[in-house]
Formats: sequence, C-alpha cells, structure tokens
Amino acid sequence: MPGSDKEQIKQDASIVLDIGKTNVKLSLLDAQANTLAEQRCPNNIVQDGIYPHHDTDRIWSWMLHVFSEFSRIAKVSAIIPVTHGATAALVNDKGLVLPILDYESEFPEQDNSQYQPLRPPYQQSYSPDLPAGLNLGRQLAWLQNNYPHEFAKASHILMYPQYWAWRLSGIAATEVSSLGCHTDLWNTRQQKYSSLVDKKGWASLFPPMQKAWSRLATIRPTLAMETGLPAECRIVCGIHDSNASLLRHLQNADKTKNRTVLSTGTWMIAAVLGADQGRLDEHADMLANTNVLGEAVSCMRFMGGREFATLAGQKPVTCTPYDIEKLISQNTFALPCFAESGGPFSGQLARISGQAPENMQERYALATLYCVLMTDYCLEKLGSEGDIIMEGSFTNNPFLAALLASLRPQQNIMLSNDTSGTTYGAWMLHHWEQLPDLNEQVDTVSKLELPGLLAYKAKWRELVMSR
Repeated sequence: MPGSDKEQIKQDASIVLDIGKTNVKLSLLDAQANTLAEQRCPNNIVQDGIYPHHDTDRIWSWMLHVFSEFSRIAKVSAIIPVTHGATAALVNDKGLVLPILDYESEFPEQDNSQYQPLRPPYQQSYSPDLPAGLNLGRQLAWLQNNYPHEFAKASHILMYPQYWAWRLSGIAATEVSSLGCHTDLWNTRQQKYSSLVDKKGWASLFPPMQKAWSRLATIRPTLAMETGLPAECRIVCGIHDSNASLLRHLQNADKTKNRTVLSTGTWMIAAVLGADQGRLDEHADMLANTNVLGEAVSCMRFMGGREFATLAGQKPVTCTPYDIEKLISQNTFALPCFAESGGPFSGQLARISGQAPENMQERYALATLYCVLMTDYCLEKLGSEGDIIMEGSFTNNPFLAALLASLRPQQNIMLSNDTSGTTYGAWMLHHWEQLPDLNEQVDTVSKLELPGLLAYKAKWRELVMSR
C-alpha cells in the first residue's frame, strides 16, 4: 500500500554487536555514528554441562529478536561484531562441536603443567602466562586433551568476533586483533602463527586471514527473511574490543603518537601507541596486543570494572570529594587483588587496610581511589608520557579522571565523548575506506587536588609492594 511503513524511505544504518564479558549490547548507528537505538542483555555463563561456557543460543535468539526491531527503524547495510578476547569457537558445517569455554574457567594443575612446555617464549608472543583460560592456547590444548573425539570433528577454530560473523554470513575467517591478544597463538614480533600452533598442528584449522574491515558476505538469506533485514546487508569480519577502541587513534598516527588510550569497562586496559616493547614485564600482566594493521601495541591491564563492583557494590551510590578526602586522611586502603584473574597483582589476597568504609558512599570512594592508584601504577610501568584519553564506562565516574590528573600533572587527561569506544571503533570498520570527517570531541580534565593524596599514593605503593 502506498504510504505504508514498509514503503517509507529509511535512512542507512549499521548494527554493532558488542559482546563484553559482562553485557551484550546491540547498537544501531546512522552514517554519522549517531545512535538510533540500543539494547542490552546480561552475558551470563552457563555453569552446568560439561564445563562453564557461553550461552550462545540465548544470545543468538535475543540478537535476532533485536535485529527484527532495528530493521523497522532503519535500512541496515552492515553488521559488525566486536567481542572480548581469550575466546574461540570450534565449529564444523553443523555448528559448534563443543560449547565455547569461559576464559575464567580453572584447569587442573596437571593440565597446566603439561601446557607450560608448549608455550612460546615471551619475547616471541609478548603474551604473559595468565591464570585460568586467559591464554587462549591453554583452553584449546585442554579441550583437545580432554575431548579429543569432539575436537577432531572441528573444521575451523574461529576467534570470537569471527564466530558471530560466520553464523551470520556462512564465511569462516581469521583476524589478527583477536588472534594477537595474549593468546600464545601469535608471534607478535614477526606477525605470524606462534611455535605453539606449529607444535599442536592447528594451523590448518584457522581459516584464511582477513582484514577486520573486510566484508565477508551478505547475511544468510534465511536470517534476512526471519529478521526483516535487507538481503544485501553485509557482514563485516569484526574485531577484538580493546583494539576497536584504538581505531580512531590509528587514523591520525602522527597526531596521536605516544598517546595512551585507557579503555575502561570490565577490564581497564592502558595501551601506549608507538611504545617500545622493551618495558614489558611478563610477570605484571603486561603484553603487546596486535592492532588491525598488524602492529604491536604495548598494554597493561587489570579487571577494573569487576574490582570496582566488588568494592562499591552492585548498586553503587556516588560519593562526594569529602568522602574521598576522609578515606585519605584516615589511611583506609584497598589492596589488590579484588578479581580472581588478571592484573599485575593477580593471586594476591585482597584486603582493606585501616578503618573500613562506613557507608555506600565511602565504598564508592574507596573503589574510585583503588582504580585510580592501579591505573597510575600501570601507566608508570608502561612509561606513558603523552596525552591520556579515557574511553568507556569509567568516563561516567565523576572523580576518577580528575584524581588521575592530579597524580600525573605532566600529562593531559582527556575524556572521550564516546562512552563506548568499542562501539564507535566497530562502526568505523564499516566505513574504513571512506571514513567521514567526524572530529573527536574530548574534554580536558581539571585536577582534583585533595590534601594528602600524594602521600596516600606513596603509602599504598609501599603496602602493595611489601606483600
């Protein structure tokens, strides 16, 4: 019928599928990267079954439902997956041959001991020996040893963004940003598969390498019919999430040289562009990720979002500067580590030193101080000297960046206008060959100079390093 909704001209848009460790988010963005619609759901881990694993069926059902809603808002020309790292799928033409293992799963010591001799040297992979399944190679070796029959059925090992691209398009691909993220699978120095892949005979299981911005194919016809998405909707290869946050900075390499990008969320990841890998320490959760251009990027991280939630509570109440100042004056310290995995002090027993917080506001203040001091420590270890851009969920914290600016007066601390650098970075992939001229809006942060802050930092460092 003329004039019906179906015949009205819709604006062009793209969908970013952003799978973080805590939440899954679908964003509908127009050609200028404005958000037209957004929906979220929890990223729950299934604890029953043969081992803890990702609930891919639930995500898939929810995703297709949201696709149908988005298809009524705009004409979707592309879908771009972006996901957390340390995750891969074993598939054949029938689907998953094994559930996708959760990287926080612990392995028996015997399995860890068998894996250690297989790991490539740190100077080859720049991948530190991480706990649980944070080294993806350890996961794959464990699956092959414990489920050899199912493993042998796999025709492909797919990194997590490319798993979703494959489900949507039918095309199997490999992409370097997920492959080069503390996996033990990638020779970061030479940008090729590591010695581990050769030892285990896995090279043939990895599909052809594609650029993150490659358009693999159009959406499967059955999915287009089911969701109402256009048959010509393209599926983009996809990217590792913290690398997505770096993309806007790679576009102006000269301008952003020596810039540090703080990608914040479940993980707080500091990445120093153009840094020498000589400062990296494999025992401090320091690593070199590989960006989409095949370049090594020095990084250090800790599970800031997870630790903040532990300290502040799942329903935090924002504090005031007075609450922070009170904790500083009474020497109340949060000492790492408040997450079960990751970070330079992984394995140390968390504790509160001094008088404990008395209310939710003080818990928020202590969580903020803890994340500030941990971030400052990481920046110092990395040798961060240029401008610091903070992106992601912690930009909503009213004090964290300002306290960091006070601790690092020699550097400009700036907040990105984009609270989700991963979403914008993924959107960029769809427009990679012809990126529109969108100026990045950042706000330089003023210092929050509280009495005793520098002495508080020095005492915190002393307590942490003496444990």
